[in-house]
Amino acid sequence: MSGCPFLGRKHHKPSQAEEEDESQKGINKATKGGIVYGEYLQLDKVLNAQVLQSQQRGDKIHDEHLFIVTHQAYELWFKQILWELDSVRDLFIKKHVRDERNMLKVVSRIHRITMIFKLLVEQFAVLETMTALDFFDFREYLSPASGFQSLQFRLLEAKIGVADHLRVPYNRRHYRDNFHGQESETLLSSEQEPTLLQLVEKWLERTPGLENDGFNFWGKLQANIEEGLKMEKHKLEKMEDSEVKEDLLAELNKQTEVFTALFDPKRHEHLLSKGERRLSYKALQGALMINFYREEPRFQVPFQLLTALMEIDTLMTKWRYNHVCMVHRMIGSKAGTGGSSGYHYLRSTVSDRYKVFVDLFNLATFLVPRSWVPKLNPSIHKFPYMAEYYDSSYNSCSSEDSD
Repeated sequence: MSGCPFLGRKHHKPSQAEEEDESQKGINKATKGGIVYGEYLQLDKVLNAQVLQSQQRGDKIHDEHLFIVTHQAYELWFKQILWELDSVRDLFIKKHVRDERNMLKVVSRIHRITMIFKLLVEQFAVLETMTALDFFDFREYLSPASGFQSLQFRLLEAKIGVADHLRVPYNRRHYRDNFHGQESETLLSSEQEPTLLQLVEKWLERTPGLENDGFNFWGKLQANIEEGLKMEKHKLEKMEDSEVKEDLLAELNKQTEVFTALFDPKRHEHLLSKGERRLSYKALQGALMINFYREEPRFQVPFQLLTALMEIDTLMTKWRYNHVCMVHRMIGSKAGTGGSSGYHYLRSTVSDRYKVFVDLFNLATFLVPRSWVPKLNPSIHKFPYMAEYYDSSYNSCSSEDSD
């Protein structure tokens, strides 16, 4: 008999279990007591923290709610950044980074900070859905409140390492003069603590391979660069006289001046005193070594950290720039609600003086052909991990930090 082989058969009847909706098999544990979502997040406090000054004055302005929520969201994210930043600083302060297994934790938390900053940079787009006239409608109710008074952002700057002497004065006064009581004490206390920049500096100074009696990276690099520049000059001098030859020789002379200054410790100290460099001479050497050997397993995680630190600087600069543009758009050249010059003051903060890890950006100035970089012999230059220097139990696979 031809045709469908299932013809004539009885249809399968689903069992009662099969008829049950799989999506409904869960158990509602909330009915058994214990903390629930709203209590855990204390939403009664969070969602009732938006007090419109315009409404209290009998003139409720719709967009003031957006203004408040956006700034509260910024402050919550600042709090999370400080939480991550303090945990990273603590790992360095307690010298847990001697065990490089903790460096992955450091890198992941710094990376989390960069992701939050990316979000904060983009968040301006939401606030900018409000027009200048919309803001004007309730701006008078804000005075003398000002974003400059954000304690958490000032703490963030101080803990990362914004140099106090490089800050732009606020109405010709020190920025801390705008804070009083406990807030002023908190800022002062934070300025006495090691900054992320200082802690990273000490870590870079311990970069394996810098030892004069070991690999001696700096000495070998200097010798290789000097020899390389000499060979380049000899090659150019053989060329026939021409405008191209003159240009190439002029460029080579500039490069020679750059590297002569690089290998001059006194020149480095002078630049440090002017605020044009932030890292110690040895820390700069470590950072450059990590960049040159970033593909070596021993230096891959350190290179990721240096890259993430530059990303923090980049994103903080973008945040400042977006803030400047938004303020200019909203109030033009008017004074700020806190009494500053507004746009003009904020514009002055978008500069390298507020970059913390500016030395890491400048490392690209000192890149040379790979053939000039001192060669590593893996069988000789093993660069033991820091924990092996200090802790004989390194191979016990126990981390110093349990956080």
